[in-house]
Amino acid sequence: MTLTLTRDERGGLTHGPAPRPPRWPRWVTGWLFVLPAVALFLLMGAYTIANGLLLSFAKWNGFTPEWKWVGLDNYADLLGADPSLAGDLRRAGWNTLQVMVAVPALTVAIALPLAMMLNSITRLRAFLRSVYFLPYVTSGIAVYYAWRYVLEPDGAINLLLGALGLGTLRQPQGFLGNPDTALPTLILVLVWSAVPIATLLYLSGLQAIDRGLVEAAQIDGAAPRHVLRRIIWPLLRPITVAIVLLGVRDALHGFQIFLVMTNGGPGGHTDVLGLMAYRLSFMKGLSPTLGVASALGWLLFAGAVLLTLANARMLRRVE
Repeated sequence: MTLTLTRDERGGLTHGPAPRPPRWPRWVTGWLFVLPAVALFLLMGAYTIANGLLLSFAKWNGFTPEWKWVGLDNYADLLGADPSLAGDLRRAGWNTLQVMVAVPALTVAIALPLAMMLNSITRLRAFLRSVYFLPYVTSGIAVYYAWRYVLEPDGAINLLLGALGLGTLRQPQGFLGNPDTALPTLILVLVWSAVPIATLLYLSGLQAIDRGLVEAAQIDGAAPRHVLRRIIWPLLRPITVAIVLLGVRDALHGFQIFLVMTNGGPGGHTDVLGLMAYRLSFMKGLSPTLGVASALGWLLFAGAVLLTLANARMLRRVE
């Protein structure tokens, strides 16, 4: 400890510790810790978002030094002003709508019974939970390539159907090459990848329900379906809303599975809006379609925001 001479009230010299240097306010220290993350967000997040919004009002091919400002023309083209985009947009929008409805509905229909089964058993619960969760933690691109191999004309599913004597169900073109089965097959793959997290969410909700409520209903003579409908389902409704919202979000913004497995084929039967935005951005060569792709991305973002607001309102009603 450093000692210094200081004068007391009477003017005498006394020994004492050296005065401490002034300390920074706590908020300065906090900002110093947060500053790297804030700077990274401003550079990679805010700048990119603002740049993308400005690009939606321009025509640009990604190579010329200047943009051509067109105002709201890109949005008008997406809403029907450009006949060359209208047909593809309608088809992609219809496919996206089918995915938005089918994936959440099938996910809930499969995940809830699985969660109830896991909740009712005591042995091997941890093992089965890990098995069901495995598809969610597996690398998506690798899984999609594996599914492509399984669904090919000489893939495992066609071979299995032939071995079981169900040759009439085989697809000579492959399940992804037949226009009638391509989109339903991709929907099933999406459901397969969405069920694990939905099952765990439902399982956590079931374990949080007071067993006394269920036992009281059973003592009063309520059938299992009445217990599910009158007690369990209303208590799990907020989780169901969250699962549906996640499925709808993936349908609006997810395009990796459609790009890797079919690239929108055959004949555009698996084209979705997210994949169309990707194609307009990077697959049109020198055509100035980056602005149209950005406008489509912002329309999808607006749709996701509206769905989020609707979800929040539904949750408030449930509560």
